Amino acid sequence: MLTKKKNTRAAWIAVLALTTVAAWPREASADTVLRIGMTAADIPRTLGQPDQGFEGNRFTGLTMYDALTGWDLSSAEKASVVIPGLATEWKVDDADKTKWVFKLRPGVTFHDGSPFNADAVVWNVEKVLKQDAPQFDASQVGVTASRMPTLASAKKIDDMTVELTTKEPDSFLPINLTNLFMASPAKWQHFYDKAEGADAKAKSQAAWTAFAKDAAGTGPWKMASFTPRERLELVKNASYWDKARVPKVDKMVLLPMPEANARTAALLSGQVDWVEAPAPDALPELKQRGFKLYANEQPHVWPWQFSRVEGSPWNDIRVRKAANLCVDREGLKDGLLAGLMVPATGTFEPGHPWRGKPSFEIKYDKAAAQKLMQEAGFGPNKKLTVKTQTSASGSGQMQPLPMNEYLQQALAECYFDVQLDVIEWNTLFTNWRRGAKDPSANGSHATNVTYAAMDPFFALVRFLQSGMAPPVSNNWGFINNPKFDELVKKARQTFDPAARDAALAELHAASVDDAAFLYVAHDVGPRAISPKVTGVVQPKSWFIDFSLVSMK
Repeated sequence: MLTKKKNTRAAWIAVLALTTVAAWPREASADTVLRIGMTAADIPRTLGQPDQGFEGNRFTGLTMYDALTGWDLSSAEKASVVIPGLATEWKVDDADKTKWVFKLRPGVTFHDGSPFNADAVVWNVEKVLKQDAPQFDASQVGVTASRMPTLASAKKIDDMTVELTTKEPDSFLPINLTNLFMASPAKWQHFYDKAEGADAKAKSQAAWTAFAKDAAGTGPWKMASFTPRERLELVKNASYWDKARVPKVDKMVLLPMPEANARTAALLSGQVDWVEAPAPDALPELKQRGFKLYANEQPHVWPWQFSRVEGSPWNDIRVRKAANLCVDREGLKDGLLAGLMVPATGTFEPGHPWRGKPSFEIKYDKAAAQKLMQEAGFGPNKKLTVKTQTSASGSGQMQPLPMNEYLQQALAECYFDVQLDVIEWNTLFTNWRRGAKDPSANGSHATNVTYAAMDPFFALVRFLQSGMAPPVSNNWGFINNPKFDELVKKARQTFDPAARDAALAELHAASVDDAAFLYVAHDVGPRAISPKVTGVVQPKSWFIDFSLVSMK
């Protein structure tokens, strides 16, 4: 019988709460200040294309920067959909489906006062796609190009119009572009002109380093001060182009706090006003002391992504299905996570337009799992060793160590011997792009990196299409299934929304029937927030709009 691990952290949280008060400096200012404890171990990169997964986009992307398209984060009830950002409208060419025309928003300026226009869009596309461009930065490519892999080039038509070209017809492009943030070319050029270096490449790297310390985007928040690994201070952009989203708080301070107990202690001690992913066993105390708890089902999956390289134990579909049937997700939800998850039976749950009709039902059926493992040649006296790489914390990782230990115990009852390779979150995220064949995988047969499922590319294509294997994108396990490739092509080249949804539903059902992942949970984005903070809207999204928040 699976034993439920008892949480004994409450005492430590109390001790941390007392010590944290003395350890952290307090803000001395008449301005309203919102202080947030992030799950990241470091401040996500600030130069325009964040690292640290989508936590980076949430905190240093969508705050200081805008993209051509964005997400509607204004509702807690409706699904978050793509809306105009720095582009007001867009259209694919009827005669050539590889060409798109985007009309740009007039009157927008960067934080340094320089104008946003078509030249700026071309410059920002080329910073990650054109290797001979002066501003090309290889360090930004991995977190950007892999999220919009068909984008090939950008061309100015006039000051307020650009043409974007893709390598193949791609109906997903407007969604992918939510990840390309617009940095100020003028600000970068200022640093480049002052930079020292042996050649243009060295000067470019120096310019980007300087830009990261004094960034300029078009977003609702502006950089005020930055101390790596310690804090990032943002102030409101009073002249932001969307007047409804001018921040209601004067300053926002972001603090990296990768350990759940430390975050919770900081909130209890009054050192922060808001924490991401509080310690689940502290929820009763937080509620009793008047803190507000926010959660909402997100398009976000907590999985194991299987290696499918030669010799991987996960190449046997019986083994993949057995793992999916051996996990008591309701037990995980009600016990360890105190209700803060939704059990996953795929990337999408029933009712979603991309769910489809899988024939393999993911549920808890230990007897069926054991039978499949015995058919595959394993049993009580012959365990199957599988190694999974995970992190101790990180963007969307929920409670990765306790959750993986739960899986370790659960799968042991179905003849698995699970070994965990625990590394730092940003290293794990970097390894994700290198793939199962890379030495950085350290011989792992699976990786535990959570993924957003807001759009077709992020949810399905980058994992299932054979052409998305590293270094192109996130097909970490090198899945190579001709049926998946055929369905990806069909969905990508279908521009009618209803027909595209039907193709995506086919793809998702095929992936569930193939047990492509060990599907465990959907995140609910739990946050614990001081009662002084008002106006919080917890959308059905991995992201959140800090501009709406007020402080009493």
